[in-house]
Amino acid sequence: MALFSSLTPVFIAIICVLVGVIMKKTNGEKEKRDTRSKHPARPWVDEDLKDGTDHPSEEEEGDEEWQGLEENVAHIPFNGERYSEAEMIKRSQTFYELLNKRRSVRFLSDEPVPREVIDNVIRTAGTSPSGAHTEPWTFVVVQDPDLKHKIREIVEEEEEINYKKRMGDRWVNDLKRLRTNWIKEYLDTAPYLILIFKQVYGWLPNGKKKTHYYNEISVSIACGILLAALQNAGLYTVTSTPLNCGPQLRVLLQRPANEKLLLLLPVGYPKKDATVPALTRKPLEDIMVVM
Repeated sequence: MALFSSLTPVFIAIICVLVGVIMKKTNGEKEKRDTRSKHPARPWVDEDLKDGTDHPSEEEEGDEEWQGLEENVAHIPFNGERYSEAEMIKRSQTFYELLNKRRSVRFLSDEPVPREVIDNVIRTAGTSPSGAHTEPWTFVVVQDPDLKHKIREIVEEEEEINYKKRMGDRWVNDLKRLRTNWIKEYLDTAPYLILIFKQVYGWLPNGKKKTHYYNEISVSIACGILLAALQNAGLYTVTSTPLNCGPQLRVLLQRPANEKLLLLLPVGYPKKDATVPALTRKPLEDIMVVM
């Protein structure tokens, strides 16, 4: 009993320390939660491209398992084009002038566009580089009028909420000068809608998940090439990133759970009375740094 009595203060001290540590940890976590809750909403970061699908956990990605590619891909001679300096300068200037005419056009005609042109521009986009050559993209081409209208209904319903609640005053005010709103007539009138999905993972022959490295960057590069190909073909579009529409559009288009919508492009000719904002682009010295 004497020993127990002498150790009692020690036990009490230990218990007090433990209680203090637990309380400090709890308070710290509460402060973190409070801090996070005080951060301003950033729907273009926090909500954009979200899909409510339950994806398999990261631990199931196969880690270092075989990814279904040949261990040793054969290498073949590469014969690239080589131009004179004068020809290089001329070609680069001509291509710049072509792409500098690219504008986001929201007033698109319903005039038919040859399907072969659409096939070719998407083939061109498919030449994009990708992480470990996984080619993690799916281009869904919609030409059916009823399906296009359903897409418009989904987009406009969410976009109205975006403009009125999610985007915030600063974003909405920045868009006012461009005269944009949640009404998307071009989703009905454009002869084609191209919806680009990124495949966040693929499937191996054995049924396991296949890692798609840098899938968003890879698909974004493909989208840039697609825009250039459309401009080269004399077609016009507006880059639409329909906030919070991804899950509904994925279900509507019957795309699998491993795909997430990245971009929606209405594609066609501009209306005869189409207008665009009188914008200018930054000069070279403002976008390039030479070290």
